[in-house]
This record gives sequence, structure tokens and C-alpha cells, in this order.
Amino acid sequence: MDKTREELQKELDEANAQLEQYQHRCQRLENRLRYYTEGERKKRNHRLITRGADVESVAPEVRGMSQTAFRLLVEEVFSLPEVTALVSRATDQQEGG
Repeated sequence: MDKTREELQKELDEANAQLEQYQHRCQRLENRLRYYTEGERKKRNHRLITRGADVESVAPEVRGMSQTAFRLLVEEVFSLPEVTALVSRATDQQEGG
């Protein structure tokens, strides 16, 4: 039962090495989680930016509009029955293949 100082030091060193390995493993998992979380946010940002650019390319007049005026315009456009039908048809076509 009596361990020498060297044996105890060796056990301590091994335990510290294992602790460091677990800390690195934990850090890698946290990095992976952050990568996937930020990846989704980046994809969403990219989608929003490209769609906004598409709107501006089709209707360049919206570039000078305030955010409030643009929002009101979009709400009015998308409330039109013709537009609602077009959006529904486009969504159905995409889901169907």
C-alpha cells in the first residue's frame, strides 16, 4: 500500500495528461458545435442577401426605399391573390420535384 514518491508522481503525471486529453476533446466538440451553429446562420444570411439582391435586380426602384416603405410594399404585393397563387404554385412545383 505504501507507494513511493516517484510512483505517486508518475500517477499524477498520467492523470494530468489524461485530463489534458479530455479538455482538448471537449474543446474540439465545442468548436464543432460552434461551426455547425454558425454555419446555419451564415447560410441564412447568404440566402437573405442573395434574395434581396434578386429583388433589387428585378425592381431597381426599391434601392432608394426605406426599410419601412419596402416592407409595406412587400406585404401589399404578397397579399394580392395573383401573387399568392403564384407563390403557392412555385412552392408546389419545388416540393414535387
